[in-house]
Amino acid sequence: MKTRCAWCEKDDLYRAYHDNEWGKPVYDDPTLFEFLILETFQAGLSWYTVLAKRENFRKAFDHFNLAKVAQYDETKIEALCQDTGIIRNKLKIKAAVTNAQAFIKIQEEFGSFSKYIWGFVDGKPIDNKPQTLKEVPATTPLSDALSKDLKKRGFKFVGSTVVYAHMQATGMVNDHIADCFTRA
Repeated sequence: MKTRCAWCEKDDLYRAYHDNEWGKPVYDDPTLFEFLILETFQAGLSWYTVLAKRENFRKAFDHFNLAKVAQYDETKIEALCQDTGIIRNKLKIKAAVTNAQAFIKIQEEFGSFSKYIWGFVDGKPIDNKPQTLKEVPATTPLSDALSKDLKKRGFKFVGSTVVYAHMQATGMVNDHIADCFTRA
């Protein structure tokens, strides 16, 4: 039997996410954008709630097509507010549009969002090597700095906890516990 980080042992959905995605470095802008949107919807909720609705989010948000999301108008926002398959928080839906627009500006400035965000860790994942889940932080000085910079650039719902979760999800930070099989 595989030893995993204890947080993912809820069910097969969580285990598959943990085994195949969480903590694996992501350098492509479309996936970074998807995780950014999903993490902003997580704010104040459990990741499991968002993960269970992920396919609905993909459909509702045009498969996270950055250019399309950046152009959403009030009619589309209202339609999303009525979509029972996603988290229907109007502020978070509006933030997705705002964040898409800010994401595009970063791409224009840096050549890609990936270059921008990975620049905070010099292009290499930080391996915290936690022994237990208790050693895994919710925020760090680095997530504080990245959150502050994203906010300065116009992003919404990107507090330090959301940003740190994004860093973990996209492999900028490796917080798999020491005996997790993914470390082998």
